[in-house]
Amino acid sequence: MKKSRYAKLFLLALTVPLAACGPERSAEDLAVLEPEEATEANKPEALEVWVHDTEQYLAAYREIASAFTEETGIEVKIVPFGLWDQLDAMSLDAPSGRGPDLFFQPNDMTGNVYLQGLAAELTLTEEQKEGYMDGALEALSYEGAQIGIPASVETYALMYNEDLVPEPPNTVEELETTMEELTNPAKDEYGFLLEGQEMYFAYPFFEAYDGYIFKQEGNSFNLDDIGVANKGSVKGAELLQSWYEKGYLPQNLNGDILNGLFMEGKVGAVFSGPWNISEYEKALGDRLKTAPLPKANGEVLTSYAGIKGWMVNQYSDHINWAKELALFMTNGENGKIFFEHAKEIPARTDVELNDELYQGFVDQLEHSEFMPNMPAISAAWDPLRDALIFITRGEDAKEVLEEAEDMIIDEIEIMGARD
Repeated sequence: MKKSRYAKLFLLALTVPLAACGPERSAEDLAVLEPEEATEANKPEALEVWVHDTEQYLAAYREIASAFTEETGIEVKIVPFGLWDQLDAMSLDAPSGRGPDLFFQPNDMTGNVYLQGLAAELTLTEEQKEGYMDGALEALSYEGAQIGIPASVETYALMYNEDLVPEPPNTVEELETTMEELTNPAKDEYGFLLEGQEMYFAYPFFEAYDGYIFKQEGNSFNLDDIGVANKGSVKGAELLQSWYEKGYLPQNLNGDILNGLFMEGKVGAVFSGPWNISEYEKALGDRLKTAPLPKANGEVLTSYAGIKGWMVNQYSDHINWAKELALFMTNGENGKIFFEHAKEIPARTDVELNDELYQGFVDQLEHSEFMPNMPAISAAWDPLRDALIFITRGEDAKEVLEEAEDMIIDEIEIMGARD
């Protein structure tokens, strides 16, 4: 097993506790909370909801909560709580009865939430499932258990400066031509930029040639079939590497540098997400446009997508009423209110956004994959980031990716993710 490049990083990884090593859900855990149907007889006086602590989120959900109270008579207590802090707090608070009725998580944490036994398993009727985007409910399920209700979805697309790139590149070859024509590193001018050392953004070029991290089989992934060093992954990595070698992509590029150069009007196009629309539009005005990613082999490049949703605290006394609130907050009418405030794309097919800058992302979502939600995916991100750094600096792509694959296998074994 080759470990020369990764030895220090691997030893450091061993010292970091792994979130995936949470307790298994036991029959006793599940029996504690067999929920009753939501009826007038068991209607609670109030439900507590942890809402991500941004001004936009709070404004949206206060308006939506007010409508739920008016309709049902149930008070909704909105508690501002940072998204990235909620899971740690739930692990401590929920079993002791101090947690909320609803909390909010991204789909890539679904496996961890499930294994820790923090979210109730939800039963949805076919009518309740209607209106959500294809794959959205599955992205918030684990081992056949539905534990989340989809709220918003995001992916990255091509964002471009129409003054520099009048028409979006339709193919990877056209994208490379744009880079060749507009790139002048001496002036910090580039035809196209992406954070090529982050697998999240590099993934489309791996997938285009049949590369993958874990082989997807239905709604699950085969941890014994790792494709980060297969022929397709190597080909995609070598394509990215060639752009660094030609000077089309600068070394040590990060999100802040990319954003700054693009907003200064020095970059023709970037891979970026809707989270940057507001700042980009302030800087570029009507010059800012969006489009799906270019094509490779006749198909639009596949992006990674993420989805955030509401989860019902398994220790809540009002599981089904909390579920009703989650369904209410994410229905078509309230999805539109959420978009108007938060400017995040609702995970619905029945919400018209009426904003052309979001259309490129909506179109790209038809060519996206939801981020893997099993805990073992955490074993892959750091080795792949390090591998991409080595590759973009000119090291042999096949050899580096084989070493990354060895590290992923080792870390999965340490996590016990196959048990």
